[in-house]
Amino acid sequence: MLKLKYLYENYDLAKYALKNWEYDTETLGDCLQHFRISSNAVYPFLWQGNMRFLRLSPATEKMEDNLKGELDFLCYLQSRSYPAVIPVTSNSGELVITLDSVWGKYYASVFKGIDGIPIEDTECNESIVYAYGKALGQLHMLSAEYSPEIRKWTYRDVLLWIGKTLETYHAPNKMLVELAEVQQALDMLPQTKDSFGLVHYDFEPDNVFWDETRQCCTVIDFEDGMYHFFLLDLEQALDALLENIPADRKSITKASFLRGYQSVKMLEPDYAEKLKLMRRFCNLYSYARLIRCIDEEYPNEPDWMVRLREKLHRKIVFLENGVL
Repeated sequence: MLKLKYLYENYDLAKYALKNWEYDTETLGDCLQHFRISSNAVYPFLWQGNMRFLRLSPATEKMEDNLKGELDFLCYLQSRSYPAVIPVTSNSGELVITLDSVWGKYYASVFKGIDGIPIEDTECNESIVYAYGKALGQLHMLSAEYSPEIRKWTYRDVLLWIGKTLETYHAPNKMLVELAEVQQALDMLPQTKDSFGLVHYDFEPDNVFWDETRQCCTVIDFEDGMYHFFLLDLEQALDALLENIPADRKSITKASFLRGYQSVKMLEPDYAEKLKLMRRFCNLYSYARLIRCIDEEYPNEPDWMVRLREKLHRKIVFLENGVL
């Protein structure tokens, strides 16, 4: 998540960025108002009546090679006919534009709109969940064959960033102990072609769209990807999927997802135990991002920001309490 100071809309910045792409001028004002901001600012717009999305990322919050590595991977997936969001080159032929603006330095990219609705907005029946799991298995199979031109960061890079963040924001010592234990445990796992590669990291039901007409899933938001064990994606996806599933359906839903995954990629015999380690990594990474996000306080914060800060602080306390 971005630092709270970046969670304001900036239509002028969006219009400035869009000078690098084609767009329908007559609808731009109305479209931009449907923006959303979380880990990036995303502004919808139309080109020849087709939906596209502008993504703006403050340079202080992002690593340029990670963004370029994401787009390189998306182009690879497109060449392999995997249903993922498609990036759009700028007028100058670039997938990432660096903006040196009066609002600071930003990275800008544009993506085509996709068909369907997020998995989280479907009935999550067995066939949809099966397709959801299969889409993740297919992604991992392709990732295992991927040779990047621009390499995104690895879990070791992420752990190093987490360590610096914990120290900078004076996290409790037990979080540093947890970091050391998680790193040691991950380093002991064998990295094979079948178990390790570029993961999505955010393969959750809001980033995977179900197209009823084509009976398939399309995946968006690859930005948080890193080189890690494929089981990390499995843990993230299952945790998010089962969160809002009624208790009496959880086991069936989980089984459908795993059947879909294993229809294209086999799981290790001891995968269930390793998922616990993946959860510890996810919690640490979330914790570090959260303490960084809310550290600064700003003059005259609006009510929504105060409420959001309180919500995120409760999440921080929850994660701290989970580390015994």
